[in-house]
Amino acid sequence: MAEEQVNKGYSEDQIQVLEGLEGVRKRPGMYIGSQGSRGLHHLVYEIAANSIDEALAGRCDKIEITILPGNIIRVVDNGGGIPVGIHPKLGIPTVEVVHTVLHAGGKFGSGAYSISGGLHGVGASVVNALSEYLEVEVCKDGHRHWQRYERGKTVSSLKILEETDRTGTQTTFKPDPEIFEVLEFDYDLMLIRYREMAFLNKGIRIILRDERNPEKIVENDLCYEGGIKSFVEYLSRDESAVTDVIYVEGSKGTSSVEVALRYNNTYHETIYSYTNDIANTEGGTHLTGFKTALTRVFNDYGKKHNLLKDGEKPLSGEDTREGIVAIVSVKMQDPQFEGQTKTKLGNSEIKTLVEGIVSEKLEEFMEENPQIAKTLFEKCALASRAREAARKARELTRRKTVFESTTLPGKLTDCIEKDPKLCEMFIVEGDSAGGSAKGGRDRKTQAILPLWGKMLNVEKTRDDKVFSNEKLAPVVMAIGAGVGSEFDVSKIRYDRIIIMADADVDGSHIRMLLLTFFFRYMRPLVEEGHVYLAMPPLYRISRDDPKLKNVYFYAQNDEELDAIIDREGWSRKDGKTIIQRYKGLGEMNAEQLWETTMNPETRCMRRVQLEDLLTADEIITTLMGEKVEPRKEYINAHAREVEVLDI
Repeated sequence: MAEEQVNKGYSEDQIQVLEGLEGVRKRPGMYIGSQGSRGLHHLVYEIAANSIDEALAGRCDKIEITILPGNIIRVVDNGGGIPVGIHPKLGIPTVEVVHTVLHAGGKFGSGAYSISGGLHGVGASVVNALSEYLEVEVCKDGHRHWQRYERGKTVSSLKILEETDRTGTQTTFKPDPEIFEVLEFDYDLMLIRYREMAFLNKGIRIILRDERNPEKIVENDLCYEGGIKSFVEYLSRDESAVTDVIYVEGSKGTSSVEVALRYNNTYHETIYSYTNDIANTEGGTHLTGFKTALTRVFNDYGKKHNLLKDGEKPLSGEDTREGIVAIVSVKMQDPQFEGQTKTKLGNSEIKTLVEGIVSEKLEEFMEENPQIAKTLFEKCALASRAREAARKARELTRRKTVFESTTLPGKLTDCIEKDPKLCEMFIVEGDSAGGSAKGGRDRKTQAILPLWGKMLNVEKTRDDKVFSNEKLAPVVMAIGAGVGSEFDVSKIRYDRIIIMADADVDGSHIRMLLLTFFFRYMRPLVEEGHVYLAMPPLYRISRDDPKLKNVYFYAQNDEELDAIIDREGWSRKDGKTIIQRYKGLGEMNAEQLWETTMNPETRCMRRVQLEDLLTADEIITTLMGEKVEPRKEYINAHAREVEVLDI
């Protein structure tokens, strides 16, 4: 019997010390989130954030961001320029310190920046570490200075070039193909990001340019004198407005508050909160202060003017926010965030400040505009009555009502396993496909919920209609975690919710309807990556040859189909290559559906990820909202990007 090696511990020589920026290259995900598209674009955001900080400090009013041929990025600003003198402690130029030493910057109470975003001084050094090369040019002290780095290491001394009366910093970098899985920058995604930055910093000009195709250079000049007021107008441009934009602002000490809001004839709330231009996707104390003020002002107004009917309860926060589009932006020194991702602001004093400013200014507005105030209150009161109806409808979808009884919701065929982490549910289009899925599934871990017909478009519907809808109720009951404000992602009965629809236009529509529902009423399900799209194949390829009787392949698209035929040396022209085109899941028998779409070992699925809340919200409003014209414009603009369209 061979001796077993037992690891009893580790010694001093096994402790690895990573010098300089080696740790960043070793674990890039710790600093930029991922090595895919998200992390790639994060590099640009970090460098641009430094320029935005210059703007917040009042030293910069123009930022140019260019994608050069080869997916090289250049960011130029007209700020004060990174210091170029010798650093007193490290004995090298300060600009080199900023790019080669982690946590070195002007954002640690040195007085260089009273307000800033960024990653507390790691931005430039992280980008440098993850770039094949980075070159920085600084116009400062009457000269242009230049230095180059490769994969985080300095490869040239700081050179002093020609004289200049300009100031500012230019950074040019190429993401390292050794690090990133994706190297192609998405211009549309960047446009959304920097339009947002321009809105949040009124008067600052951000020029975004794409020069990858010299014959078709794309440029957007982004500058909004209206600031977040223009932001709200932009976000609600595809909706029917009940009011003009209401804008309030105020400050105390070094902290300032800006709030812009508008009510529309929709049923969902859209509120984005920011601290020093950082998007706080989980809100925080500033958002709490805004919501508290809004609820109190409306209830005080209704009580003062006797607008609540006898026996009616005060308006809830949900009532006062139905149909609202709002931006809450605060600028402050030393913001305290919960977690490294800065998604939630924690400063308690900012809640009091926001609540006080919004209450005072909004009360003034409502007293000075009684007709608008009455219209808004009536809208909130109507939302309250609908909410009460929705509450009653919601009771029908509560988990215990269904799962403590002997009847499963709808046509759900549940799995045997009870540990949610090991379970998955397929939401299947049609009874025919549902039958095949039930026959082919792994009964232990896979549940099947067939749906029939088109689902409700929740983007155009109030809560009470949503909660009582006969097609949505089985989905809510099967997932078992509630719905809307009561949704609790920790209670889901299945770790993976897989939408399995036909690979045609109708199937795409069903997927979009379900995704809209999940986004509006079960958002944590999407945010935490529990939603997937099954990718059934379009083709089955075989050969009319006795020797190849049991040889067949599946292809997801035309490209795969051609590649398989070429690889196998088959021909379409000889009549012996059999190509079966699946028009729907129902055309597959149970064995085929399992093999191609349900077997974890062989299936292809796409995980639905929420990378940018603003983009997702905007697309859903455009595609699923009431207005037709914005939808036509979107389809016309993106029609050429469609790769598969079943007619």
